[in-house]
Amino acid sequence: MIVGTAGHIDHGKTALLEALTGQQGDRRREERERGITIDLGYAYADLGEGTLTGFIDVPGHERFVHNMLAGASGIDCMLLVVAADDGVMPQTREHLAIVELLGIRRAIVALTKIDRAEPQRIAEVRQQIEDLLAPGPLAGAPIFPVSSISGQGVDALRSALIDEAARVHARSDSGHFRLAIDRAFSVTGAGVVVTGTAFAGHVRVGDELLLSPSGKNVRVRGLHAQNRAAGEAHAGQRVALNLAGERLAVEQIHRGDWLLQPLLHAPTQRIDVELQLLPGEAHELRHWTPVHVHLGAQDVTARVALLEGESLAPGGRMFAQLLLNAPAHAVHGDRVVLRDQSAQRTLGGGHVLDPFAPPRNRRREARLAQLRALNQPTLERALPDLLASAINGLDPQALERQFNRPRGNWQLPADALEIATRQGARLFDHEHWNALGETLLAALQRFHDEQPDELGPDRDRLRRYALPQLERPVFIALLEQALAAGAIETSGPWLHRPDHRVRLSDTEETLKERLWPLLEAGRFDPPWVRDLARELGVEEAQMRQLLRKLARLGLLQQVVKDLFYPEFTIRQLAGHVLQLEAQSGVIRAAAFRDRIQLGRKRSIQLLEHFDRIGFTRRFGNERKVRRDSALATEL
Repeated sequence: MIVGTAGHIDHGKTALLEALTGQQGDRRREERERGITIDLGYAYADLGEGTLTGFIDVPGHERFVHNMLAGASGIDCMLLVVAADDGVMPQTREHLAIVELLGIRRAIVALTKIDRAEPQRIAEVRQQIEDLLAPGPLAGAPIFPVSSISGQGVDALRSALIDEAARVHARSDSGHFRLAIDRAFSVTGAGVVVTGTAFAGHVRVGDELLLSPSGKNVRVRGLHAQNRAAGEAHAGQRVALNLAGERLAVEQIHRGDWLLQPLLHAPTQRIDVELQLLPGEAHELRHWTPVHVHLGAQDVTARVALLEGESLAPGGRMFAQLLLNAPAHAVHGDRVVLRDQSAQRTLGGGHVLDPFAPPRNRRREARLAQLRALNQPTLERALPDLLASAINGLDPQALERQFNRPRGNWQLPADALEIATRQGARLFDHEHWNALGETLLAALQRFHDEQPDELGPDRDRLRRYALPQLERPVFIALLEQALAAGAIETSGPWLHRPDHRVRLSDTEETLKERLWPLLEAGRFDPPWVRDLARELGVEEAQMRQLLRKLARLGLLQQVVKDLFYPEFTIRQLAGHVLQLEAQSGVIRAAAFRDRIQLGRKRSIQLLEHFDRIGFTRRFGNERKVRRDSALATEL
């Protein structure tokens, strides 16, 4: 169990921990000189339960609340300290508000300095504490009068902490490891050491991890868990790790950084949260208010974009997006605390819904519906509604990172469907996926009705016509399913329903038989429309109409106006393009010209045609083959 102190300055937090653990606090010179705790202090003691309990001593002065927040995010139980002589004070209230915003639901109250107060005063302060806790989730927390000087009540408090440790549920270590760094220092002979609270997962000596947000690779050389040397550590423990890495220096690591399993490394600067403004705030929170955001051990400035209105009233809740001024790490469910721009008071807080929030359309109803779905405690409870609103499906890897839930222990809804795409798997609601397939077939039939003389569209034209909202990999997966089922057929690059055909008349068939040898004889330089018409003694318009119809049938491709290439010739030219790329890594117009023995103008016309049909992509004066194009996959 990890216990964190909370309370106003000079209420005896450090002295109480010394009485409980026998370990001296305020070890820094400036703390001893000033007689106050400035930064986080740490102590470990066996209170009698047989295991070490970790204590985090936090500063009580209002100027050091940011340090208090850095240590409070990982505690299991709050030890709220209130002095009998002073009673409830401003930082008592603020620390309690922070603890409640962080979702800490276990607390014990130490009523200190009873040796300085009369029994009547002690009773008055006890009532103050009960009244303070009554409206919140920590109502009814036990209160123990103690004196750190005489030791009165300390044994009873220690027994209560032992009982509390027995009731604390071990944090799940099923997720990927992540640790919020609150200290980094160098040890002679060992090197860089970082400490913090493990939020999830487990870590072993020898593990390869990442420092986030820098992305630097490190290896665990050694570790201590709860102040004891160990071979491994897990979620819920205070952990110190000796790290090794190329040119790793302690100056590169800061409080607020994270130590992560590599899959979790995805720094973000936009986080969607459910935000609560504290009831005691005097003013409403306005849209775009500048704030300090405390997440894990990090303190970063940000703006608050309210998503359901222009202001949030005291005590109210609302979806909001935090636009951070520095990259951060977060997963679904993480707690955030907001303080004002000058870091003088706590405004409110909430929990993370989406650590990878979109920059656009964040107020649209479709996005708000996603946030309502995400406002659930577990992935399993969120998935049904997320799947129902996911037009392009859900990326399992993104979900794994967003919720820190390895895929091996997911429980997918019964109607969930996993679809393989060329860019990885996607999860779909079964009914939604079937509806997309029906929309695709209906749109293709509508195209045939509108364009009876065309054989059909190509892939990209059909996507734009039928389902422009679908990402290309998802559309290709949907199309390939329809092709495999025989619901759609291909003729060259053209897609059509099985019963749709563009047929030539007898006259057109006869003319085709006469012109085809001329096209074949032309190879890479076939005749123009006017030359074919003159050679065969027909009107130029009639020849042009036939060639366009043959193109719709998938037998020809029109490279430029009035210049048509047979499909098999296009494939031969594409083969030369593939060979050039295999030799040089890129396709250059001069090399293509030399290979096919045509002029530069025609060579460029052919390459631009390949760009248009999606076979190649141009980068300046060079091109590369698009491996996901229909032509590339068929060759």
